[in-house]
Amino acid sequence: MKVLIIGGTGEMGQWFTPFFKNHGYEVVVWGSSGKVEVAERMEVEFASDLDAAISTSDIVIVTVPINITEKVISETAPKMKSGSLLMDFTSLKVGPTEAMKKYAPQDVEILGTHPMFGPSIPSLHGQIFILTPINGRCEKWFPIMRSLFEDNGAHIEIITPAEHDRFVSVVQGLTHFAYITIGTTFDALDFSVNESRRFMSPVYDIMLDFVGRIIGQNPYLYAYIQMENPEVLKVHDAFMQQCSEMSSIVRKNDVEAFTNKMKNAAVHFGDTASALRRSDKLINSKIAEFDRLLDSIGQEIGVRHIYSGIVHTGIIEKVTPRTVVLQCGSRMVPLKIENIRLLDEEELHEWKLENLEHQLRDISVLIPENSDADVIMELVSCNDDIVSIEIIDRYEGVEGTKRLSVTFRVMIMGDVEAEKVHQEVERQLKGIGCSVR
Repeated sequence: MKVLIIGGTGEMGQWFTPFFKNHGYEVVVWGSSGKVEVAERMEVEFASDLDAAISTSDIVIVTVPINITEKVISETAPKMKSGSLLMDFTSLKVGPTEAMKKYAPQDVEILGTHPMFGPSIPSLHGQIFILTPINGRCEKWFPIMRSLFEDNGAHIEIITPAEHDRFVSVVQGLTHFAYITIGTTFDALDFSVNESRRFMSPVYDIMLDFVGRIIGQNPYLYAYIQMENPEVLKVHDAFMQQCSEMSSIVRKNDVEAFTNKMKNAAVHFGDTASALRRSDKLINSKIAEFDRLLDSIGQEIGVRHIYSGIVHTGIIEKVTPRTVVLQCGSRMVPLKIENIRLLDEEELHEWKLENLEHQLRDISVLIPENSDADVIMELVSCNDDIVSIEIIDRYEGVEGTKRLSVTFRVMIMGDVEAEKVHQEVERQLKGIGCSVR
């Protein structure tokens, strides 16, 4: 099947292009910026003739800025072929679904969708995917799309477009508004965020990261989330009224009013105990990783850089609250802790197997009579410094005996001293009655 992603050279388009491609779809992308090189990098076609691509695609996905989504839908939908599917990946649903209903022919199915994640996630596992199907307009394609996302680990939520926009006015509208306003308040106060990290609690640390995460992204996207959803203004009004009331209570030193407000909010919130446990888990995960780094000073570790994907291996020389310094051969490599993920022992071992240049050693022995050379090989291969071992030669009747002569070819891990491993293998072989030739 052929999928056309309009906005495919943007960040979300670039995330979903390999997703569909890896599931057997022929993917074509188009972007108003004309970035053909992005399509080439993803090894897919760039739609030089957009109208032709629309009319020949089985699925057309619109993932463009919110403020032009309806316009793009109005220009695209009428050109689609019978039996095809039109989808959008935007964070509002009433406007886009109404546009799809209006402009898509009756024999073209429509499905409003909202992936509740950004392009930095590695996979759909555990991610929420909202679908807003319209009765009678998505009978064939809805189960196909739902299965595709669910089979890849996504959690599907099905609601109406109006319900969606009401919920996201708080889930996104209030959350982003609060975090962005905290960031602009830092700016207005000329407050040194970096200096404040010297005195931060775990909660403040996490809050700073979320503020930085939001304000460091595309500001136009967040502006449209605030301005294109009519429900958001009601949320702003309620939020600013509560800020004003709380500030007034503080100015009056009215402890009882403050505590009553907070207690009432806790009652309305509901299960604050679970919220405490979940936030403790988040805090403890940050602490646990730092403690593991501290405990590993002087030992070898492997870390993968989250953004570049590069793996660094070396001996931990120094750990600070923000950085870890690895001794990689003769070089000292400082890395920011927030930019790396520790590899566990198995991951590090697998990386070494795939990336190091390993060394070969041949060891010839006479094995004891009635012994099994394959079993001996299995015993020797238990050494963690050995990548692989195989028998490359065997023959009987050596030196007038019935003993079997065997030559083992041993591949030794590239970051260890091959001679020491060679000697250890010979020691093991002698220990089980073999004679080294």
